[in-house]
Amino acid sequence: MYKYKKTHNCGDLRKNNVGEKVTLTGWVQRQRDLGGVVFLTLRDRSGIVQITVDGDKAPAEALANAQKVRTEFVLAVRGTVTARPDDMINPNMATGEVDIAAEEVVIINKAKTTPFYIIDGLDADENLRLKYRYLDLRRPEMQKSLILRHRVEKSMRDYLDNEGFLELETPILMKSTPEGARDYLVPSRVSPGNFFALPQSPQQFKQLLMVAGFEKYFQIARCFRDEDLRADRQPEFTQLDMEMSFVDEEDIMTLAENMMAHIFKESLGVEMQLPLVRMTWQEAMDNYGSDKPDTRFAMKFIDLSEVVKDCGFKVFKEAVANGGVVKAIVAKGASKMSRRELDDLTKFVNTYGAKGLAYFVVNEEEIKSPVKKFLSEEELANILSTCGAEVGDTVFCVADKYKVTCDSLGHLRLELGKRLGLIDEDKHNFLWVTEFPLLEWDDETQRYYAMHHPFTAPLESDIPLMANEPGKVRARAYDMVLNGVEIGGGSIRIHERDLQEKMFALLNMSEEEYTEQFSCLLGAFEYGAPPHGGLAFGVDRLVMLMAKRDSIRDVIAFPKTQNATDLMVEAPSKVSQAQLDELGLILNVKEND
Repeated sequence: MYKYKKTHNCGDLRKNNVGEKVTLTGWVQRQRDLGGVVFLTLRDRSGIVQITVDGDKAPAEALANAQKVRTEFVLAVRGTVTARPDDMINPNMATGEVDIAAEEVVIINKAKTTPFYIIDGLDADENLRLKYRYLDLRRPEMQKSLILRHRVEKSMRDYLDNEGFLELETPILMKSTPEGARDYLVPSRVSPGNFFALPQSPQQFKQLLMVAGFEKYFQIARCFRDEDLRADRQPEFTQLDMEMSFVDEEDIMTLAENMMAHIFKESLGVEMQLPLVRMTWQEAMDNYGSDKPDTRFAMKFIDLSEVVKDCGFKVFKEAVANGGVVKAIVAKGASKMSRRELDDLTKFVNTYGAKGLAYFVVNEEEIKSPVKKFLSEEELANILSTCGAEVGDTVFCVADKYKVTCDSLGHLRLELGKRLGLIDEDKHNFLWVTEFPLLEWDDETQRYYAMHHPFTAPLESDIPLMANEPGKVRARAYDMVLNGVEIGGGSIRIHERDLQEKMFALLNMSEEEYTEQFSCLLGAFEYGAPPHGGLAFGVDRLVMLMAKRDSIRDVIAFPKTQNATDLMVEAPSKVSQAQLDELGLILNVKEND
């Protein structure tokens, strides 16, 4: 039996523990050897505490061992909790009022010099941190993030269990359905030439559970997508998946926001204001240029199309004449921006498809603008009046097709929010976005794609439009947004075979294709499928926002890089020829020079 059983956590000791005999275990954060006295800072996941090994009081062996200690050595320490003198209290440590007078110091294991310091606020290359992830995870801020993740997932389970949900697992090995992101494929040894796919979501299975009569299902599910990565994407990720029968949008959204309020209260001690703000997709695009608007600051869009449709500036006039729009935002107090900064913002919107950026700098003496010469005094006054611009403001305008204008001006709004310090990082601004378009048109492929997924139901009032005006059909879909980030989304599902087949047809799928891919689900709809719907929350993304981290990699224990590689275990890796032969696979890969 392991003989050094700890009696307390390092970070839990307080003044009320003075006089107690304790055994502590952990890692050495710091060692200071003053000759006859050695000070050690011992760390475990609960926090840190100072150990004092006084040569005049402690056994000689304890002092000798303490003098051998280096950072990250694993120790067991026995001693007595003592109160620090008032002038020695450390207000920056939770345990700063006490000290451990050591009587025994045992070196359980030594440690080499670490490739980076085990401290918060570390300025180290991320690839180095990922290679030595087991060391990176010792850092207190990383441990706090994962402890928060545990609390979030526990509060999810507790809430849904109390609401009558059942946690049911769905398969990891499933059938490939090419619609959507690329699947990760798994070759089958027992069925040569055939493949499983790793699930992008449990979508079909959760709908089948509703057909099976379970009524309320949830799962904290692992999902996989072979797609290009960024800060908030990983090839494998976790989502809270939920599905309910005999419900409508109101039922699901109310349950979801009540659950989120429970999560924030239990995990962060934060009270959410309910009910959440709601806006339609069209309202979000018209006002913010985004289907996930950040409402922590104002700066809504102003539509200038009617004001400038007959003005002297050709770019504005032609944009409206060609069916486009002219929209503006007002950056309050931004008139001090330099010409170089304004030029940089013009290049910024170019990256989102805008051909240019018009701006009007409102000063006390004059209005500065490169397009001012094309406008009459009355036209300029109408623009500024419509925008409500005041002295000290700068008005930014984009004239283009609706989609390009919204996208570029929406990103500019966010960029200005950051540059001008308008975003309160302590705010938690939630909202719902509803009534998304059911379909989105792709000019390159000349076909429609499902904006959410092909199982999303259309608004009942819009079903007649599916025949001749599919682009106008709205979906019974809803996304929850937090601080400009989509943290969850879902929809009421199609539960009738004929309507599902109409949807597949709009997606340019032949009967042969959709029958081959979705025969199980379509067949199930013929055996009494109830009306149902649900949603899924991105657990990684949610915890990232709650922990105020910049990347979901900081809230995942063992994440991949942006190249979908694991630097720690060196995956993906090559396999032996014998394994390939057993699977009946022949590689056609050119070796790098």
